[in-house]
Amino acid sequence: QVQLVESGGGLVQAGGSLRLSCAASGRILRSTVMCWFRQAPGKEREFVSATTWSGTFNHYITYYADSVKGRFTISRDNAKNTVYLQMNSLKPEDTGVYYCAATLRPITTIQAMEAYTYWGQGTQVTVSS
Repeated sequence: QVQLVESGGGLVQAGGSLRLSCAASGRILRSTVMCWFRQAPGKEREFVSATTWSGTFNHYITYYADSVKGRFTISRDNAKNTVYLQMNSLKPEDTGVYYCAATLRPITTIQAMEAYTYWGQGTQVTVSS
């Protein structure tokens, strides 16, 4: 069983920055896939970013939605069982509830919600124009 707790959300002006944290407890392995999704009011939850371990390259690989590439950075500190999402140059369209998710199972479609087993409660991010 894995528990995820997000923090770091808040209200920020457009162009500003926030860093979200997701603290995990339970069975977290190097190979655990960790990711962020977000859900804007009245919209479906969408993929934001993920980090997975590559045994082939012996390092973590990161993935980003096109809408956040170049602005957001995902990272993880396995010693702290924490994954971060650094969000820069924020835009009003980045507003939403940000969710951390994880899975211990191998996945083929990293952007798919159904691929993830564990979810946090979410943290609100509001970007004002």
